[in-house]
Amino acid sequence: VQLQAFGGGLVQAGGSLRLSCEASGRTFSSYAMTWFRQAPGKEREFVAAINWSGGSTMYADSVKGRFTISRDNAKNTVYLQMNSLKPEDTAVYYCAARGGGRSRFPNDYNYWGQGTQVTVSS
Repeated sequence: VQLQAFGGGLVQAGGSLRLSCEASGRTFSSYAMTWFRQAPGKEREFVAAINWSGGSTMYADSVKGRFTISRDNAKNTVYLQMNSLKPEDTAVYYCAARGGGRSRFPNDYNYWGQGTQVTVSS
């Protein structure tokens, strides 16, 4: 499966953005989908994940209550709605896919999008 993420940009603290990740291929609905992010000089970190049906989600503590992950299997797309953004949310955001269940660990993922930059100004 090929993934393409978009929707990043520059936003002021307290603002919102919605990221999208479009997938090619017929098997999108069988993949768990996850968003990771990587800030300069830091390791890639887990943000949010959703199972194949969209019925189960999990979040990093740092974004819980502010970010929402969702998916539309008919459109082969996963979304990340980001509200109440903070400067520390600044990073390149990546979507990733894996067969099987969700995971917080980047090494468990087979497929990656190219990343989209999110910059939050204070």
